[in-house]
Amino acid sequence: MAQHRILVIDDDSNLLEVLRMRLEAAGYDVVTALREEDAIEQVRTQVFDLAIIDLQLTTSDGITVMSDMHRINPDIPAIILTAHGSIESAVSAMQKGAYSYVTKPFDPRELLFQVEKALENRRLSLEIRRLKELLDERYEFSNIVAKSEKMQHVLAQVSLIAKTDSTVYIHGESGTGKELIAKAIHTSSERRDKPFVAINCAALPETLLESELFGYEKGAFTGAVQSSKGLFTQAHGGTMFLDEIGDMPLSLQSKSLRVLQERQFLPLGSQKPVTVDVRVIVATNKDLWNEVKEGRFREDLYYRIHVIPVVLPPLRERKEDIPPLVDYFLHKFSKKMKKKVKALTSEAMQKLMLYDWPGNVRELENKIEFAMAMTRANVITDDLILYGGDQAPDKLKSFKEAKSEFEKQYLLNLLKLTHGNVSRASELAGKYRADFYQLLKKYNLKPETYKTH
Repeated sequence: MAQHRILVIDDDSNLLEVLRMRLEAAGYDVVTALREEDAIEQVRTQVFDLAIIDLQLTTSDGITVMSDMHRINPDIPAIILTAHGSIESAVSAMQKGAYSYVTKPFDPRELLFQVEKALENRRLSLEIRRLKELLDERYEFSNIVAKSEKMQHVLAQVSLIAKTDSTVYIHGESGTGKELIAKAIHTSSERRDKPFVAINCAALPETLLESELFGYEKGAFTGAVQSSKGLFTQAHGGTMFLDEIGDMPLSLQSKSLRVLQERQFLPLGSQKPVTVDVRVIVATNKDLWNEVKEGRFREDLYYRIHVIPVVLPPLRERKEDIPPLVDYFLHKFSKKMKKKVKALTSEAMQKLMLYDWPGNVRELENKIEFAMAMTRANVITDDLILYGGDQAPDKLKSFKEAKSEFEKQYLLNLLKLTHGNVSRASELAGKYRADFYQLLKKYNLKPETYKTH
């Protein structure tokens, strides 16, 4: 693998040399610049994977240099070097596009950790962009919001899966977008120009499901006045998506197993097997292994479909995706309803962020559609959000209960934001490190749970 190239910008020549030596010892290709104009010229003439920029420079500041750099190449992540007294400015730099910051004098291990994370984040971002560029607009793949780290990993996984023909097993709660991910796999695969055929195994009665999947010959049953190709035949050369496969009747599971094993099946009323070339993707919101133990799902079929598992996180576990999802749905329904509604009030957004979303992304879409239909203004107010008491508590919480819940959630958000870095989390909270540890102990929160390796 080629070396990652890092640009380091600092007006202190001694510190610049120390940084260069540390990074080169870790295996990175390093280019240094004492002056802002030299750094910008380097960005114009070379490709960099990362920039490390001192916040306070002689004739400018790191944020300005970062902005100038991003106008040339917006894909370069930036780590800001800052003194302890300028942490607030460093946080501002992150809000303006920096990946993270490191305080001076820096801990070499912390610096290298931040460099590794920034490079991995860049790799994921570029991979996701490559995937999205492959996706067909007719499936509206801009709806795959991947701001959260969990969804970024899902989409990066999708891009790798697409290159194979292996069976994919997608597990997730209702409304998390399982079919959308299945379409993403198909559309970024070598089969993209062939059919993508989907069926919900829970939506049809057993007899109808069998004839839909495998087709039938003329006279196979009352009403079969002509032969019909099944969905597996229609998917030949492409992808067959079996949604809610956990609801497939046992009698059809053996026939489906044969398709997966031999890519062959018998249409109803036929003695001649049909051979198909299909890639199979299945999805379920059930615990299929528990279904196997309960005798409702064949064990051999379970192992046949459980080749490459993809787990979709529920919306309550990736709430950082809510704002961009809201933006997407606002744009979608503004266009559909011919309204000029571009935003939610901060109170409305807060209600969305605090709600647990049992119906996941589908429920969020429905709520935004309702609010869009009901609003008479160019913004959506909080009285139109979760209308009908979706989140109304059984009784009003005491001040102590409400404060404890807020405190715990605030600490959780900080740990997620800082990836379990207690020093940074306590700085952002404006707390002494010892006091911050006491709060973590109070709510039994373990920072190591949120560290990424």
